[in-house]
Formats: sequence, structure tokens, C-alpha cells
Amino acid sequence: MAISYKVSNAGPIIYRHSNNNYLRGKPVRKINIFAILLAFSFSDITWAQSTGHIGHGGGSDDKACVKAKISRYTPEHLSTVKPGSEFSFFASGSNGPGHIHVSIKQQPIDITFEDKETFYIVRGKLPEDIKNSMVRISVLLKAKSSKCDTEGGWLLKVTE
Repeated sequence: MAISYKVSNAGPIIYRHSNNNYLRGKPVRKINIFAILLAFSFSDITWAQSTGHIGHGGGSDDKACVKAKISRYTPEHLSTVKPGSEFSFFASGSNGPGHIHVSIKQQPIDITFEDKETFYIVRGKLPEDIKNSMVRISVLLKAKSSKCDTEGGWLLKVTE
């Protein structure tokens, strides 16, 4: 494949001629301008990310957010259980036992805690009066910073 360059009569714009029709007749200057604009657009994005002005977690906060976490639900999500059955889950990143709240059908549930140094095992019982319905065990974990709080839960099918 032979490549040749020529200067057009219209001015100093260089055209590339080859057997490839992709670049035939397109000025090299337009391609260079596009490459420069593309480079500037990426530099703006990286500058914004390095200064913390894009997305979540940026700003003047010196502390990193340690998000509270709910894990290891027992019984598992969508399991079938009897009224009064026990449930448990692991809670980490919470501000302590006084900052872990559990409710079912918007009613607070009595819970117990077992401290495991890096997390808590939280246990409770379903109310006896809930029968033949789906219930959500709703959990609210409050962390040291309110932006790091976590709400979660899981569904259980209660049958007699």
C-alpha cells in the first residue's frame, strides 16, 4: 500500500492519500483538534476526582466514612417460619448496641447483643401474634457519622 502526501492548492492543509477510504480527503488538522479536545476533557475529570469535588465522599471531611453493615441473616431471606421464631444477624460499623434498632411492621422488637469486638451478633424473636403473612425485619444501624448510617432488612413468610 503506497502512501503519498500532497499540499492542496487551497492552503497549507495536508491530506493523506492511500488505498484506505477512511481518511481520504479529511484534513489532518481536524483530527489533531479532536485529539487535543479529548485530552482536555479527560484532564478536567481527573482534576475534579483528585480534589474530591465529584461524586460522594468529597469535601472537607477529614474522616473517611465507615459504613455500618448488616450481614448473615438467619433465617435466610424469604424463608418460611413459625410465629415466635428466633432471628439473628451480624451488625458491624455501628456506634454500639444502643444504636441498633429492629422493627417488624413498624413495631420495635426487643433484641439481645453479643459483642464480638469487631461486630455484634443481634438476636430477637418474631411476635407470636403475626400469623400467615409476610413480614420484613427492618434494621437501622447508626454509625458515628450520620451519613454512614445503614438501613436494611429481609423478608420472612410466617405461617402457623
